Amino acid sequence: MKFSVIIPVYKNQDSIPRLLQAVTAMARELGGMMEVVFVVDGSPDRSFVLLRDALSELEFPAQLLAHSRNFGSFPAIRSGLAAARGDYFGVMAADLQEPPELVVAFFRALQADECDVAIGTRTRRNDSWSSRLTSGLFWALYRRLVVREMPEGGVDVFGCNRQFRDQLLGLQESRSSLIALIFWLGFRRKLVGYERLERQEGVSAWTLRKKIDYMLDSVFAFTDYPIRFLTRIGFMGCALSVMLAIIILVGHLSGRITVPGYAPTMLVVLFFGALNLLGLGLVGTYAWRAYENGKNRPLSVVAMSLKNKEDSND
Repeated sequence: MKFSVIIPVYKNQDSIPRLLQAVTAMARELGGMMEVVFVVDGSPDRSFVLLRDALSELEFPAQLLAHSRNFGSFPAIRSGLAAARGDYFGVMAADLQEPPELVVAFFRALQADECDVAIGTRTRRNDSWSSRLTSGLFWALYRRLVVREMPEGGVDVFGCNRQFRDQLLGLQESRSSLIALIFWLGFRRKLVGYERLERQEGVSAWTLRKKIDYMLDSVFAFTDYPIRFLTRIGFMGCALSVMLAIIILVGHLSGRITVPGYAPTMLVVLFFGALNLLGLGLVGTYAWRAYENGKNRPLSVVAMSLKNKEDSND
């Protein structure tokens, strides 16, 4: 088995017939050296039943995994990657909005050793204007706050070789971002552009609430930007409080401020308010470093190791 296609499934019962036709065509194009791992992620519809009934009639090897409940798309992808048996792995969307040809392009690039991970990046979206607007805003914030290397169109699907798969599965983080981990790992990377197709069945399960949760998980798992922002505000607040304190003190001494107790009250509020923000930022910096160590990510990842000759004692 050379190629493994991982397909997370959630509320996709209407697209299952088209999906099976598409992966059958892919298997033929790849010379029968392809398996498919379907991962039904606690889907409440008949997706699992339809795939189970079709499993024995498929002309290519296939596995069907069922999560005990809905854990999310990225945990489903991880389950599929762990169960897959190929040398090259590609993730495919069950709604077929990412064209099947994209996964074949991943496999071609990986087999030709052009990269260790191939990433699909959207060059155009055939979605509603509201979906394009929210997705564009989401990925713009993602690039600004989490992964600066993220393509403008965002990333949903990817392909990788076995070495990259093993390293990715070795990162056991529950509240994290699989896509951000892909960029964090590094390795040789290739971006493959594609046009996102129009949805033909059902509605997207990628709701605004899930996008917000995913963004928060990504921010808290990959960047200390909020802590650094808080620290900067604290520093600027301290500087501003000193300037305002001088103005208030001059006003008090010159008799322009006549309200009893106003000057000392304002001085105390300004100074200790800014100091509080600065202190929270400094404490947060230590907490972030402890959190970073608690994630148990490797300090470095060896992508390749070569020797000019074997040790004579080996």
